[in-house]
Amino acid sequence: MSEQELDELTDQNPPPEIDSKYRLIILAAKRSKQLQRGARPRIEIDPLKHKPTRIALEEVIQGTIQFHKKPDGSEGAEA
Repeated sequence: MSEQELDELTDQNPPPEIDSKYRLIILAAKRSKQLQRGARPRIEIDPLKHKPTRIALEEVIQGTIQFHKKPDGSEGAEA
């Protein structure tokens, strides 16, 4: 995915908890791993036409992925 595509996705008004592109990428990467391990997409999208990374980014941007910031500053996505 190119930087231009990422910019277009982030222009879709991500949830307020997503305060930076870095946080978006980290959350999407964790969710992408979950999808690759067999988790089902939480949005209506054809998993045969889209890669797990794209699905994960869309899920995070649409706010379907819940996460919590830990006291040490890291975050964890919930499946």
